[in-house]
Amino acid sequence: SFQGVEGLIGGNSDKSTAVDHAARWLSEQKEPPRPAVPRLKAQFRLTAKEAVEAIALANRRNERRRSGS
Repeated sequence: SFQGVEGLIGGNSDKSTAVDHAARWLSEQKEPPRPAVPRLKAQFRLTAKEAVEAIALANRRNERRRSGS
C-alpha cells in the first residue's frame, strides 16, 4: 500500500535515513515499481538524486542477498 514518509520514519528524520528507508523498502518489493524514481520521490519525499541513490543502495542489497553475503 502507498504510505507517505511521515507515517514510516517520522517527519524530522534526516535525508540519509529517508534514502536508506526507501532503499530498504525498494529492495523488499517483489515487483519493484516502474518507473521507480517518481514513486520514490512521491512516497519518501526524496529528490531525484536521492531516489537514484536509494535505487543504487537497493540494488547493492539485492546483489549481496543473491550472492549469500
